[in-house]
Amino acid sequence: MKNLAMVIVDHIGKALKMKEMKMTELFEDGLQMMRMNYYPPCPQPEKVIGLKNHSDPQGITLLLQLNDVEGLQIKKDGIWVSVKPLPNAFIVNIGDIIEIITNGIYRSIEHRAKVSSEKERLSIATFYSPKQDNIVGPIESLITEQNPPRFKKIGVEEYFKNFFARKLEGKSFIDLMRIEHGN
Repeated sequence: MKNLAMVIVDHIGKALKMKEMKMTELFEDGLQMMRMNYYPPCPQPEKVIGLKNHSDPQGITLLLQLNDVEGLQIKKDGIWVSVKPLPNAFIVNIGDIIEIITNGIYRSIEHRAKVSSEKERLSIATFYSPKQDNIVGPIESLITEQNPPRFKKIGVEEYFKNFFARKLEGKSFIDLMRIEHGN
């Protein structure tokens, strides 16, 4: 899984014409976390939420949905859209750290999990972030006079301390990281 994550972040860097291996250097020996999710069937799914809407604070998330039960929804143009599970396929979510590093070129995705009235839902999420002693901020090669930095720089360790001190609420944490430019 880590190799797949590293290939993905490397390709993101190449797509942005970033300095060779810059993304790989940021994520090499970084933090990897895994979470297994079990959502039991619920007779009144409209009254509960499996996982509140949020964007992942990490760099990227690889998600494997283990059974053919819809539940993951992403917010697109203000509307919640269900993601149909595909057999043996990973879903790759861009997280807030990638949005910060790319200065907003790649946007993190707000998502949530719903429950089913009839079937249980199982998923495994693996999260990847830069190592704790790195600094997260827009990459210098992506900053120009026409495209000034949109996010503050912060140490990875402090970034996660601040994130986990807050409630899970949409994209509110990354919004705190934004730099306000005069109109």
